[in-house]
Amino acid sequence: MPKRDVVAWNTLVSWHVKTERHVEAVKAFCQMMQRGITPSAVSFVNVFPAVAGTGDSRTARALHGLVVKFGNEYVNDLFVVSSAILMYAEVGCLERARVFFERCSEKNTEVWNTMIAGYVQNNCPVEGIDVFVAALYSDEAVCDDVTFLSVISAVSQLQQVKLAEQIHAIVLKSLVVLPVMILNAIMVMYSRCSSVETSFKVFDKMVERDHVSWNTIVSSFVQNGLDEEALMLVCEMQKQKFAFDSVTVTALLSAASNLRNSHVGRQTHAYLIRHGIEFEGMESYLIDMYAKSGFIRTSELLFEQNFPSDRDQATWNSMIAGYTQNGLNEKAIIILREALLHNVVPNAVTLASILPACSSMGSIAFARQIHGFSIRHSLDQNVFVGTALVDTYSKTGAIAYAEDVFVRTPEKNSVTYTTMMMSYGQHGMGRKALTLYDSMLRSGIEPDAVTFVAILSACSYTGLVDEGLQIYESMEEVHKIKPSIEHYCCVADMLGRVGRVVEAYEFVNELGRDGNAIEIWGSLLGACKNHGYFELGKVVAEKLLNMEREQRMAGYHVLLSNIYAEEGEWQNVYRVRNHMKEKGLQKEIGCSWVEISGFLNCFISRDEKHPQSAEIYKVLDQLTKDMKDAGYKPSFGPNLNMTLEPNELKSMV
Repeated sequence: MPKRDVVAWNTLVSWHVKTERHVEAVKAFCQMMQRGITPSAVSFVNVFPAVAGTGDSRTARALHGLVVKFGNEYVNDLFVVSSAILMYAEVGCLERARVFFERCSEKNTEVWNTMIAGYVQNNCPVEGIDVFVAALYSDEAVCDDVTFLSVISAVSQLQQVKLAEQIHAIVLKSLVVLPVMILNAIMVMYSRCSSVETSFKVFDKMVERDHVSWNTIVSSFVQNGLDEEALMLVCEMQKQKFAFDSVTVTALLSAASNLRNSHVGRQTHAYLIRHGIEFEGMESYLIDMYAKSGFIRTSELLFEQNFPSDRDQATWNSMIAGYTQNGLNEKAIIILREALLHNVVPNAVTLASILPACSSMGSIAFARQIHGFSIRHSLDQNVFVGTALVDTYSKTGAIAYAEDVFVRTPEKNSVTYTTMMMSYGQHGMGRKALTLYDSMLRSGIEPDAVTFVAILSACSYTGLVDEGLQIYESMEEVHKIKPSIEHYCCVADMLGRVGRVVEAYEFVNELGRDGNAIEIWGSLLGACKNHGYFELGKVVAEKLLNMEREQRMAGYHVLLSNIYAEEGEWQNVYRVRNHMKEKGLQKEIGCSWVEISGFLNCFISRDEKHPQSAEIYKVLDQLTKDMKDAGYKPSFGPNLNMTLEPNELKSMV
């Protein structure tokens, strides 16, 4: 065989790279060097992608040294520089990439673009934007489509809407014609910045839309909680003759899950079957959709149709979450154990899905086991796991553990702060909740609507009315968030708890139609009863009764009957209770539980199934006797006894 020259070796290395034989490509380059053949610029351009494919940073640095050794001819070759920067970006050595970039005396647009893209793909958006700004002021570069795609992606990572608007303005000034690809990226950018309105404006003004445009705006709506609007867009997408793909279907199933809309979910499932569409994670989306819609048995059938060895991580996680969401906590734990038996190692999503089962069962012991697992597998630093642990520990009464997890969570988001505030409120630590709220604002994290529910609830539970009202007023004035029913309910409850019942009533009345919700008037009714505003309570109750009739709810019927009983108006008591019987309304049976020595004890009102029920009722009878001896008198009239069963009377006492 004739002696190979550098061109022949370059061809061999290039062929290995194109066939993804990266190790062989590097070996061929080394053999060329060993045979005394001096590499050309093309040699380096060919071998750099091979090193990137192996992920070997040591070889990357060695090649860098060779480039420097062969002099400025190679160091300033723009193809070599771009390829070297790309190689270093692929192996995660951005400092070395920057050195190569800075040593190049005359850069072109491609070199600038490669450096910006390298930072962005390694989740260093700030550095990427810094290089972009330098490019704007440089005579060497003319920003093109590739430049803007990278910098738009950087802003998407930062999720800063003001910066997004600035970049958008620069794009409009720099490009005469905006390609569809750029407009699609801008829509994604605004969506990630929670500015879905602007994202839709961009979409609406597009002269030409492709399949990606429709998928982008539909996904944007779903990600920002506008599920019904997303479904409307999908209908319009169909009218425009765009076929669904895996991205469209994923958005549809997510919207159906969020809306608990099994009709849309089933239609989407049927579409998948008819068109033979399959994609990675499809089963998990379907399981999640059916579980959230209340069809847990359908979720089980989908889960069971595959052998355990064929199920991916997402499928196991969806089934665990589905059971937890439907209150089937024991089944969720069984599935978790089954996953472990099949060598499926739980990830952050698994732990965040199973932890609510611990809080529902009140099992702090199991929560601590999960926490220990997360520490051993370095998952406790994950923001979703940390947030779920805070919530679980709080609901199982271990607020100190919740605080410790919160402090140790390195990267907190608005959900983490909100969960901790809610925990403080539930444990009567309103001052701590306020301090945490201030800390959140100082850290630059913007509160959302749920955050305000948490902090207003905390103020309500602990009587911090003035502070709560100030925060409520700041919602629209400072944070541009319009209050909803949940916020109105918090304010009414806050005023009612401290006895400012008339003020609460005036507040609710001033809301007009916005305040026409059972939760708000129910909170007001409770305040009337607790603080003795019986006449006002009757007015509130009658309005509430009309609302309940439409929604077939029993809770406030019971409270209304109690108010009439307090006033001795037994005819009205009978009227309300008879109305409940006629409509088939029943008060939800009370249930509580406590974990003792690892055993979960569950108690239901008037239940005698507990193995120690005889001893428990004996203690309760003694407590009742002691209460009567201390002067306690049950609040019911003499004629009321005639309408109650003996067990009901006993439970009231």
